Amino acid sequence: MAHLLIIDDEQSIREMLDIALRKEGHQVETVATAADGRRKLESAIFDLAICDLRLSPQDNGLDLLRFSRQQDSETAFVFITGHGSMETAIEAIKIGGVVDYIIKSPDLVDRVLYTVARALHFQELKRENTSLKRELKSRNELGHLIGNSPVISQLKEMVRTVAATASTVLIRGESGTGKELVARGIHGCSPRADQPFITVNCGAFPETLLESELFGYVKGAFTGANTNRRGLFEAADKGTLFLDEIGEMTLPMQVSLLRVLQERQVRPLGSSNNIPVDVRLLAATNADLETAVREGRFREDLYYRISVIPVELPALRDRREDIPLLAMHFLRRFAAEMGKPVSKFDPGGMARLEAYDWPGNVRQLENVVERAVALAQGETVTVGPLQARLNGNGATANGATSGLPPLPPDGLERFIEDVEKHYLSAALGQSGGVRTRAADMLRMSYRSFRHYAKKYSI
Repeated sequence: MAHLLIIDDEQSIREMLDIALRKEGHQVETVATAADGRRKLESAIFDLAICDLRLSPQDNGLDLLRFSRQQDSETAFVFITGHGSMETAIEAIKIGGVVDYIIKSPDLVDRVLYTVARALHFQELKRENTSLKRELKSRNELGHLIGNSPVISQLKEMVRTVAATASTVLIRGESGTGKELVARGIHGCSPRADQPFITVNCGAFPETLLESELFGYVKGAFTGANTNRRGLFEAADKGTLFLDEIGEMTLPMQVSLLRVLQERQVRPLGSSNNIPVDVRLLAATNADLETAVREGRFREDLYYRISVIPVELPALRDRREDIPLLAMHFLRRFAAEMGKPVSKFDPGGMARLEAYDWPGNVRQLENVVERAVALAQGETVTVGPLQARLNGNGATANGATSGLPPLPPDGLERFIEDVEKHYLSAALGQSGGVRTRAADMLRMSYRSFRHYAKKYSI
């Protein structure tokens, strides 16, 4: 079903097209003047506008088309007119966004129905093409769940099972365990695999911005809303929306999300129109939502709505037998990215990696291997100094804390990233911006320096 706008000064044509298009299952709105058409285009999001080319002596459809393009609207136009001319057709094509140009005739309704169906099919093909490009890497997402341990084998089987359903899934696990990879795996194995997979981190947006991101908005909905914009629910239509860190969502946003899940409709900010959406929701959290429910920080009804199927991700310390596979996977990847010949860990290095408790889980292991590859001088990656550095920040081999300086308030990985960015910038400053000299000052290869500079946008 599409959202259509009919703009024609003849009441009989408006009524005929309205009746015919509603019978096809479309949501239809009609107006008689260019002024009303502009107001509609400003206040709602339409898939297609069917517009009379000559609305009055002062107004014509081309002006509305230009107005729509000035709003950065995605609305496509079909023009109908009793006075066709090659010049106006060419002008319409130049403006862009016109899918057809129909001369009024006794079979007008049939021709409009055919044109609308063709235009909507073309729009769907464009969306599918975009989705396919986006999802090519998602088809084999289970291949990114690296490991042969019993818990990972069970997790892969669980992903395959839940992927076949349309139920909401709550993915739970410590930070760095790969919750988004599991969500992509569920989507990639599901019947929706060729449709969009959209992700949003609920903890990365303030409440008002998250609402506009999820539901979209129309021009004038708030200060700075200069155009209409589709929300992520609409972008994920017929696909999957992944809400990471859903435990960070505020109570008012939880109410709005619950309404969307119940009604399967979204209302863009500033609009009076509800838009149907067909979206599978996947959510993830490292928080204790049961405690949050008891303390009134998370709605109980929303909790039961999102946790129809819970999926628990194991911590890396609970599958130590997978550490060698993961470490070698990261080593090969970063060696290729940095153009370095490293191919193995130093003697005893893998044993040290397996012995560590990895409070940051797979993400922490990935970052440690990345740094080790960056600092490697030959074919061998030296783990010892980096591992000692980790232990020196308070974590011991069994996960206990020592009497060393306090843990970084923003977490170990953020602390190390800040230190790396600081020294990269400092070396660039001292070298006068010459990257090869900066790399020498840091005792790094130029390829490694370039890799980190790109990573941190320095």
